Amino acid sequence: MKFTVLGASGLIGSQSAERLAAAGHDVVPATRSTGVDVVSGEGLRDAFSGSDVVIDVTNSPTSDASSVDFFESSANAVGTAAREAGVGHLVILSIVGVDRVPQLDYYRAKTAQEEIVASGRTPYSIVRATQFFEFVEAIMSWTTDGGVVRLPRTPLQPIAASDVAAAVVGTATGSPLQGIRDIGGPEVFALDELGRIALAAQPDGRSVVTDDRAGPFALVAGDVLVAPEGSDLGPMYYGDWLERR
Repeated sequence: MKFTVLGASGLIGSQSAERLAAAGHDVVPATRSTGVDVVSGEGLRDAFSGSDVVIDVTNSPTSDASSVDFFESSANAVGTAAREAGVGHLVILSIVGVDRVPQLDYYRAKTAQEEIVASGRTPYSIVRATQFFEFVEAIMSWTTDGGVVRLPRTPLQPIAASDVAAAVVGTATGSPLQGIRDIGGPEVFALDELGRIALAAQPDGRSVVTDDRAGPFALVAGDVLVAPEGSDLGPMYYGDWLERR
């Protein structure tokens, strides 16, 4: 099969492209450096030519309100190009619980992308993942002040990026779902606990203080970011991943 991977230079895109190529598939990596712009649509038609499946794991350069414009524009451009090229399956990566957190701009943006893809004429699959292990450090940096990291007790079920890529590839090589596949890691943590585990494994002088008003995840109510019942769970545990870093 022939696959076009949008965002092939990113964390998930690069691993997805590698997995597909290792399985013997024809892979077209599509990035800005290869002349593809998902917002303007430039280069999409050529990148999609002859492809059976398009995987879109591109990301907005910002997480503020401007991300809504990015994902709406890119979803429309990708959808139009996929239809014109006769692509048989469009796969996008989204976030578990994304449609239940409208107070976060980035989540509203991803919800808009999902809605555009689902209403398009190209058969599709949406893979919703929980937060990545690889993003825990970034999450802590948002609320670090000197030697203190303030984190709320928001429940998360983080997953390794390698397990996300495996799920994306598994979905892309199957029949279109015409719906959503939820994936998550094998364990649920409170975010403040997750921060303490990360710093215990790699101490840097910081300590975690529980603060249920700190950072964007403080705006998330309940367990909406935890993988729902029936989700596919990746095999990698956070503690094992930390040991392998």
